[in-house]
Amino acid sequence: MLKIILFNLPAVTFFLVERLTFEYSIILVMTVEEYNRCVDLFSDNIYRFILKNIKNSDEAKDIVQDSFEKLWIRSSEVSFEKVKSYLFSVAYHTMIDKIRKNKRMTTVDSYDTFTISHYDNYNNINEVLNELINKLPDIQRSVILLRDYEGYSYDEIAQITGLTETQVKVYIYRGRLALKKSIGSIEALI
Repeated sequence: MLKIILFNLPAVTFFLVERLTFEYSIILVMTVEEYNRCVDLFSDNIYRFILKNIKNSDEAKDIVQDSFEKLWIRSSEVSFEKVKSYLFSVAYHTMIDKIRKNKRMTTVDSYDTFTISHYDNYNNINEVLNELINKLPDIQRSVILLRDYEGYSYDEIAQITGLTETQVKVYIYRGRLALKKSIGSIEALI
């Protein structure tokens, strides 16, 4: 027998779950204020991460909206302490789903090789670096953006992407190696 009792106190809302063995578990529920705080704290970071990956402002906004909608639906299952990781995971997986859906509809040119001659005319290092990052395979681009732009640890990236920590390190290494090979030397950019 499972009995659920809802407590709604001014400071916190939680469920007290009584199991057959008379064990009690407290399940914290995210309040509306905490949800709104999550929107304020994380929406810009998620938008920036998604936009860097898919290059479409409208789709990025849709993915952020979908992520927060999913958080709202599952607010009773996600604690406020783990909401950042949850949101990035949901946004990442939603983005991957949209990319796969778009690939089924249209064909995309492959970016297997990089040429350095095209970048001799550039003076802006950020512009060159962003263009090279965009040409990386999706998974390498995502993990590099999470690590170097958003500052996540390897463990957090593994949780967000569903990869192992070792796979994350390998993809970051390979992506950085491809970037280094593409750029050649920093003097070539300056």
